[in-house]
Amino acid sequence: MGEHPGAILLPYDGVWPRIAADAFIAPGAAIVGDVEIGTGASIWFNVSMRGDVAPIRIGAGSNVQDNAVLHCDDDLPCTIGRNVTIGHGAIIHGATIEDGATIGMGAIVLSGARVGAAAVVAAGAVVPEGVAVPAGTLVMGVPARERGSLGPALLERLGRIPERYAARGKAYAATIRTVELGPRGTHER
Repeated sequence: MGEHPGAILLPYDGVWPRIAADAFIAPGAAIVGDVEIGTGASIWFNVSMRGDVAPIRIGAGSNVQDNAVLHCDDDLPCTIGRNVTIGHGAIIHGATIEDGATIGMGAIVLSGARVGAAAVVAAGAVVPEGVAVPAGTLVMGVPARERGSLGPALLERLGRIPERYAARGKAYAATIRTVELGPRGTHER
């Protein structure tokens, strides 16, 4: 894929984002500073990643869906493991999300929190600062509270989401191109 038409890629303090050649970055995504995006990852429309006060790392195969915001806190990086799903409109701030975890739509994970491998933070939940979500568990609510462990069928279904987003990213990358507008502000030449 390599090129990212319409994405906003900016340096901060002389450090540019580093993006794997096969990662998909959708138009409108803003990626700034010390951000590293792993192989096969997909970053969707209007995502904001600002690696200014600490680094952001996105693991291989992870997907960060539309309108999500990832930022850091002083000396607290934002670390996303491999094959993680971050749902639409989620906010991850200076937290660690381990391999295979799912962060639901609109969920918020605050500074110093850690979401364990294959855990699920339900849509709209808030994981407070410094809280550790155990691996393989479901948390929901405000503040997020443990609601039990995840069964094998759900884990399998959630585990397929990153694969589907990777395939979609490849399909989008094959069709998205920069379009120059004609003299009347249309696509006509």
